[in-house]
Amino acid sequence: MRAGATNSLMDVAGLRVGHAQRVGGGFRTGTTVVLAPEEGAVAGVDVRGAAPGTRETELLDPRNLVERVNAVVLSGGSAYGLGTACGVLERLADAGLGYPVAGGVVPIVPAAVIFDLGRGGTFRATPDAALGAAAYDAATAATAYDAATAYDAATAYDAATTHGTSAPDGGRAINGSVGAGTGAVAGGLAGGAGSASAVLPDGTTVAALAIVNAAGSVLDPHDATLSGARYGLPGEFGHLQPPDPEQARAWRPDLTPAFNTTIGVVATDLTLTKAQCGKLAAVAHDGLARAIRPAHTMTDGDTIFGLATCARPVPAHDTFQDVLAATADAFSRAVAHAVLAATGREGAPAYLDVFPSALRGRP
Repeated sequence: MRAGATNSLMDVAGLRVGHAQRVGGGFRTGTTVVLAPEEGAVAGVDVRGAAPGTRETELLDPRNLVERVNAVVLSGGSAYGLGTACGVLERLADAGLGYPVAGGVVPIVPAAVIFDLGRGGTFRATPDAALGAAAYDAATAATAYDAATAYDAATAYDAATTHGTSAPDGGRAINGSVGAGTGAVAGGLAGGAGSASAVLPDGTTVAALAIVNAAGSVLDPHDATLSGARYGLPGEFGHLQPPDPEQARAWRPDLTPAFNTTIGVVATDLTLTKAQCGKLAAVAHDGLARAIRPAHTMTDGDTIFGLATCARPVPAHDTFQDVLAATADAFSRAVAHAVLAATGREGAPAYLDVFPSALRGRP
């Protein structure tokens, strides 16, 4: 397998991702929107955390009516942040996109949120419908990377940048402290948004987008390497090495219990049923649990959506097995990219700020 051109969810043709955030004036939060193609995407969901904040997840049960969604919203703001989906819904309705009913359309916009309240200093400084609309606008402006700006592991992480937060397209960050990951924390470190993709030998694409805000640790307890990085494709994390043991021993994060949650989207271009999309989301939780320890706790609301754009044919049994395996690994990789690209701040340092010796240099 190899990574797609952007090593992100946008490698699944037809999907677009937009981030919007507010930082300052008491805010440190944001919203991320995943837009489906005009015809929508078949969708499923799997909720594993004990404290989820979600919208329209019941609609994705295979026994229920609607097959396709128009967008998925991932947001900060805990339950307050679910209102961001209203801004996305309005934008979709204005564009005439949604489930057709007498008199118009009803856009289908499932959503999930993380707990980041108070991270900017003001508890009620939360995302709203306007921020959801802004993320939608960013997604509609997002285009696929051309060959001249394709993802390159040799330039994706450059010590001259803020640990890779600058996207290879010249400014639009796809990983790091952006969108729903703006106020995220992961086991005491800065969390964020992270992406990864894989193209299978037959051309099938699978990809993941993770918003990492975990109560658990993203570090291997033996050497403080990023647990998700062990599932990287050749060369993807070649710029990393185990940090100096003294740096690893010195790391003592604040273990005060907190509400957290990791959420995300996994997707493929295959033609899948709602039930198969649910399975895609379910195995992504395996990738989550490999990269975050412990996962699915009582204070996490871990929720992952699975999408299928149906651009490629129905998969054979063996192909679907391979897709499931690649999906789990992609989510683990996305978690690692989220933490690597996150910008450190007071109370939530960046991984490479805590473990500078982990950076081997340019790959």
